[in-house]
Amino acid sequence: MSFSRREFMQVLAVASAGGMALDHKDVLAAKPGAGQALYDLPKFGNVSFLHFTDCHAQLMPIHFREPNVNLGVGEAVGRPPHIVGEAMLKHYGIRPGTAQAHAFTYLNFEKAARTYGKVGGFAHLATLVKMLKADRPHALLLDGGDTWQGSATSLWTNGQDMIDACKLLGVNMMTPHWEFTFGAQRVQEVVEKDFKGHIEFLAQNIKTTDFEDQVFKPYALREMNGVKVAVIGQAFPYTPIANPRYMVPDWTFGIQDEHMQKMVDQARGEGAQAVVVLSHNGMDVDIKMASRVRGIDAVLGGHTHDGMPAPVIVKNAGGQTLVTNAGSNGKFLAVLDFDVRGGKVQDFRYKLLPVFANLLPADAAMQALIDKVRAPYKDKLEEQLAVTEDLLYRRGNFNGSWDQLICEALMEVKGADMSFSPGVRWGTSLLPGEAITYERMMDQMALTYPATTLNEFTGTQIKEIMEDVCDNIFNPDPYYQQGGDMVRVGGMTYSCTPNAPVGQRINNMMLKGKPIEADKKYKVAGWASVQQGAQGEPIWDVVSGYLRNKKVIKGVKVNTPALVGMQGNPGMVV
Repeated sequence: MSFSRREFMQVLAVASAGGMALDHKDVLAAKPGAGQALYDLPKFGNVSFLHFTDCHAQLMPIHFREPNVNLGVGEAVGRPPHIVGEAMLKHYGIRPGTAQAHAFTYLNFEKAARTYGKVGGFAHLATLVKMLKADRPHALLLDGGDTWQGSATSLWTNGQDMIDACKLLGVNMMTPHWEFTFGAQRVQEVVEKDFKGHIEFLAQNIKTTDFEDQVFKPYALREMNGVKVAVIGQAFPYTPIANPRYMVPDWTFGIQDEHMQKMVDQARGEGAQAVVVLSHNGMDVDIKMASRVRGIDAVLGGHTHDGMPAPVIVKNAGGQTLVTNAGSNGKFLAVLDFDVRGGKVQDFRYKLLPVFANLLPADAAMQALIDKVRAPYKDKLEEQLAVTEDLLYRRGNFNGSWDQLICEALMEVKGADMSFSPGVRWGTSLLPGEAITYERMMDQMALTYPATTLNEFTGTQIKEIMEDVCDNIFNPDPYYQQGGDMVRVGGMTYSCTPNAPVGQRINNMMLKGKPIEADKKYKVAGWASVQQGAQGEPIWDVVSGYLRNKKVIKGVKVNTPALVGMQGNPGMVV
């Protein structure tokens, strides 16, 4: 199935005009031809890249709320991506109440989500890819990773549903992160069999622990309209720390600036006139890397799930580098066009397009594949566990309401004083009144090391754990950050001072109105331990039982810490 530009716009006009519940004359979707206005992107230049990242195995359209807390520290204060809400709209000149305002911020989320409908979905993404390639047949489609993990069907098929979907989508190259939680053997099997002749799996920063041999191809060269281009892969550098080391026992990772520079120079030496890095560093790390490595024209980034309407332009010894990040959950598709003349990039155009399922007709072939892979699991996926009267979301530096629900389930089922849940950024959103199905629950916890635990920790140990995670997020040097969010906490309240020195950020730890005592032991429930051999029932058994028992979820009170010294920070609205 392929579209000419004219054919696509005709179909889009029908889709944008039909059956949407709209209640404001100024919202984009309420206007005739809304789809054309949003997706009509004239071609530019002679080199093009399409980029999506961090889809977290979401094949179907979903809701996804952007953060109201995304704090920047050090040089990152007030710099994208650490601006939220109205400050973000103002920074990028986005009009409130528009589709773009809904796509890029949390503002009026419930109302806007009901107005504009769901986002993402590979069948709708496939349609957008085909439309853009009608004008850009030379364009490379790049996948920034975190693609095989995040849904029940991906977990149950060992990632095969996403592998097949990406091949059908026409992905040319990818770089990894959560893919490694299926184990090194599984990743190599996919690269050597499924991807062979279809998708380049790139990672310049993964080497063997014994002889430091390159495990995967560091970069790939292609030609577009007579221009040679290079794409260099940068896998998540902290994989063996953030995820279980035993899953990738024989490989080293890291940022590897010096080796990146070597790869850039090597690609340039082989004739590349444009060099882009397909990165899973996270945006702050990418910005620092771009300031240190010469010769990169653009970093197409992922990991931190930041939907950036425009690139950050970073100066370096070789000139400048564009640094971008393309959001998450299949919600966005980035388009980067270069005008390459005289052996170098002369100009560019960049656009991050939100994928609105109501405005993009589903691609028939992709929808057929999705229906086929979901069919064996349909009854389980659609099982209704409870109904929520609250907005359930997970995205922000601290607890979201989904996280809070998981923490409360852990405490109640495990008989714990408090609970910890990982500070991950993946997980879809549910609107008030919607059913919590088994599928939507699994969106929050579909990983390969799901064991729940119950441990006794002293107050001192609890503080050490909290301080360690906090430094991974708020260390002023991005190279000491791991790009996630703060561990989610149930039961215990506390204050957080992000700008304080290491070991002094977490204070006022309280449990049931009493201070946490340094030498006293407390029962702490958790899940997703990165230590090998963790024993306990899977988190989905704990939470599904809790939900079936409750039947209705309401009044979830999100346990946000008291934030100290953050007044006026544009990365926070609480």
